[in-house]
Amino acid sequence: MENKKNYLFLKLFAIFINHSYKLLRVEVNFYYFSIPKINKKQKEMKKSLSILLALTMLLTSFSIKANEGMWLPMFIKRLNIADMQKQGLKLTAEEIYSVNSSSLKDAIVSMGGFCTGEIISDQGLMLTNHHCGYGAIQQFSTPANNILRNGFWAKTKSDEKAVPGLFVTFLVRMEDVSKKINTALAQITNKKERADKLASMKKELIAEATKGTHYTAYIKDFYYGSEFYMFVNETFNDVRLVGAPPESVGKYGGDTDNWMWPRHTGDFSMFRVYAGKDGKPAEYSADNVPMKPKHHLPINMKGVKEGDFAMIMGYPGSTDRYLSSFGVNQAIDLKGPTVVEVRDVKLATMKQNMDKKVSTDIKYSSKYAQTANYWKYYQGQTEQLQTNGVFNKKSALERKFITWYEADEARKAKYGNALKDISDYYEMTNKYVKGNTYVMEAGIRGPDFVLFAYRASSIIGALEKANAKYILEIEGESDTNQMREFLQEKTYTVNNLAERLEKLSGDHFKNYDNTTEKQLIANLFDLYYKNVKKEQHPAFFADVKRANFKMYARKMFCKSPFVKEKGMKKMISKLKAGKKIKDIKEDKAVVAANDFLAMYFGSASKFAEAEEKMEEGYKLFVEGIRLMQPEKSFYPNANSTQRLTYGNVLSYKMSDKVIKTLRSQDGVGSYYTTMEGLMEKEDKNNPEFEIPERLKELYKNKDYGQYADADGKLRVNFLSDNDITGGNSGSPVIDGNGYLIGTAFDGNWEAMSGDISFESKVQRTISVDIKYTLFIIDKYAGAKHIVDEMTLMR
Repeated sequence: MENKKNYLFLKLFAIFINHSYKLLRVEVNFYYFSIPKINKKQKEMKKSLSILLALTMLLTSFSIKANEGMWLPMFIKRLNIADMQKQGLKLTAEEIYSVNSSSLKDAIVSMGGFCTGEIISDQGLMLTNHHCGYGAIQQFSTPANNILRNGFWAKTKSDEKAVPGLFVTFLVRMEDVSKKINTALAQITNKKERADKLASMKKELIAEATKGTHYTAYIKDFYYGSEFYMFVNETFNDVRLVGAPPESVGKYGGDTDNWMWPRHTGDFSMFRVYAGKDGKPAEYSADNVPMKPKHHLPINMKGVKEGDFAMIMGYPGSTDRYLSSFGVNQAIDLKGPTVVEVRDVKLATMKQNMDKKVSTDIKYSSKYAQTANYWKYYQGQTEQLQTNGVFNKKSALERKFITWYEADEARKAKYGNALKDISDYYEMTNKYVKGNTYVMEAGIRGPDFVLFAYRASSIIGALEKANAKYILEIEGESDTNQMREFLQEKTYTVNNLAERLEKLSGDHFKNYDNTTEKQLIANLFDLYYKNVKKEQHPAFFADVKRANFKMYARKMFCKSPFVKEKGMKKMISKLKAGKKIKDIKEDKAVVAANDFLAMYFGSASKFAEAEEKMEEGYKLFVEGIRLMQPEKSFYPNANSTQRLTYGNVLSYKMSDKVIKTLRSQDGVGSYYTTMEGLMEKEDKNNPEFEIPERLKELYKNKDYGQYADADGKLRVNFLSDNDITGGNSGSPVIDGNGYLIGTAFDGNWEAMSGDISFESKVQRTISVDIKYTLFIIDKYAGAKHIVDEMTLMR
């Protein structure tokens, strides 16, 4: 009996350490039922075991709880800091976010408004992802000097390449302005009056916050307009490329490995932020100097182990965590499959031409990568929304919400129509989703000419009038509901407008190939014509004889200056000289562009009333579920504002379906991958899995230097259970001491539904191990001078 007691104690202790509730339950049951008679002493032991079991279950549930949440840094002191410190954080809340002192937030930047970067030296050195820097790297690539393929490393600061148009933004402070705005809006029921008041208040608050400074600010709403926060920022416009590995390192695995674990990708690139000699932001000048950051992240050289604390700070773009079951159904049945359907054709058309000419490959490399990323994303999201039962989860929450508001007449009066208004919107729009998606995917974001022709024709119209409005700026890789229109009213002189048109044209045709664009027009428009109901066709389709879009594309290229660089230059020259040009109203490119944009805005107008009710429905629904669960801390959907997510370095059980597709088992069942797995994946006949000879040489000699583990192996990527999404690309993964351990770059296939529903058991962030990054810079590229300016913590 004594041996059995000792055995049980040791097993319970081991299980407690490993947080395994399932095994604990089995062992306790085994002990209870293996002894037929229980004396008084044994009963006391049973009682103690029950207490131990309950305590262990409590602690276990804490330790393995889902690390869901994209938290606003301003609120971590109130909502999260105690939990974070229990999980391994050694910092205070003020060391993470502070307005008056240097803190981690001061090392985190929004890169160009589409990615995240982190400052890692006192000389403004910035680390981000290779795919975030991809467009910049592509700008400097030519057939003769293809740095996308070969990589780039500046030997001195004078060799660094200034990237036109690239900027980084630091968060200075956040401010809760909800009370001021909501108080002012409380008595206004008219929609237009409310919108006007909101706009004027934002303008006033921003002016007050930035008065006497060079800062900028914006105010965003949260929880569907229930709360409002102001973000004061400092933006630097002189950003220069410092280094990037070749695609065979930075994009290793390509589309095949994208959104998959295990990964073996060195997805990083490096830039430097420059300032004027006074330390303030300045436009590019050879006289500018590296900016002096308030804080930079030291580098953890000890490596990580499973269970270590890990947090990520960055600028996640968009999530839809409060999406209803009705919205989930629309995403599964209509939106996702349609995006994939169109992008299948777009990708195939681009690839066919990219494979024929190196110059075309370089021009379309960034466009292809962007298109392919969300092509695979929507495949994964559609699959995992079903696999992970997201519709059922949403429906269950909605049933609880109904039960909650029906229990009280006042609540029923306020919240009773919320779900109906949401449901009505989706029912009304379902039959238009396919058509609207085609408008965006095959039209506005299809062939490059559509937006260009719309913008250019607007400038030309203004030029001809000498003083007019130049309207419309559409940006982002987001869906229709999240597209933003920036309407600016500016009066230009003829010269200013001509310069604007010249720049627009130059930027457009820089990455343009006539043959590719002609085929995109023919293939995408033909797909649209065949797959969408006639009543949802753009008007110009009716004028295409026998629906022959190949012939239509040929005629457009013969006659329209908007699809050929030579024609555009000729037109601009005439305009600058004040000469009359041919009327562009009937130009095929302009007509098509106007028709697509008219359909987009027309659709928004058609459903405006239903959409307004739907948005109010979501506002009430979210307000209600927050009141319904007062014990729970809530976080708002991502919206490109700075957020923090925290958790642990952690592996997960992969799906058998994914395991069967793998080229290497390295990383299966583990939280990290190694150089061994990278080498196992090599395929000399597949560009996605090519390995540079220099890297193979270093592997063969095990020449890893100070970057190897104690066992002599070199880790490449690792997993953590942090909560991220698009926009977090390039975000720093930070340990409990505030040191950099990696750079986040992807999520895993099993959790592709994560933007809509966090999947606690399987959702993981995939990151580049910082020691692999330094190994590539130092041992592979021979750029140790870059490593030398970092702060290495051993």
